Amino acid sequence: MILGLGCDLVALPALAEQVGRPGSHFAEQVLTSRELRTVRARVKATTGDADGAGVSEAFVRHLGGHWAAKEAVIKAWSTSLASAPPPLDLDEVDWRQIEVVHDHWDRPSILLHGRLADEVAHSVDPDGLGIAWHVSISHDGDYAMAVVVLETSSFND
Repeated sequence: MILGLGCDLVALPALAEQVGRPGSHFAEQVLTSRELRTVRARVKATTGDADGAGVSEAFVRHLGGHWAAKEAVIKAWSTSLASAPPPLDLDEVDWRQIEVVHDHWDRPSILLHGRLADEVAHSVDPDGLGIAWHVSISHDGDYAMAVVVLETSSFND
């Protein structure tokens, strides 16, 4: 059964301005070390950049997709709560506790960690039946977007 749906759109030029500011640590504050390695590997693969570091257009494009997915996760969780207040305020969210991972065929999925994983499980899966996240990330021109569906993984519904 579908519990929640979230969608987010990221304007890449605005994101590039934010991460390009001197001293910006935005990427390190929202991406896990594995996500950061993945983004840098994609930059290297698509641009030939030796180490995939820096704030290139390709870096911002892939960062934007991950950021959109993380925002969409929060929206999907929030819609699953219906009229209940969110267990966490947005300023309490550690964005690195939402991780976008890719399988061998480059299909994205979501892993939750730490307090966020506990809060989600407690609020939408108190019986421990299991939940599943489905995510799609897309890029076009100056935008990256993601759609996330949160559902129970139990087939007894």
